[in-house]
Amino acid sequence: MDLTGAVWRKSTRSDNGGSTCVEVATNLPGVVGVRDSKDRQGPALTFSPDAWTGFVRGARSGSLPSRP
Repeated sequence: MDLTGAVWRKSTRSDNGGSTCVEVATNLPGVVGVRDSKDRQGPALTFSPDAWTGFVRGARSGSLPSRP
């Protein structure tokens, strides 16, 4: 997926110490990009806008499964 032109913003939930920072790009048509702000040249995940909206809703409501 070509993310050229993506405008990245840091998640408001990222900690201020910089150890768990996530950036999201929502300005591209049909795709939402997510990357680690400490590795901006590294891989990025991509989601459909509907999948991203579902993830954000689940995260906000606390209904996402926790890690073991």
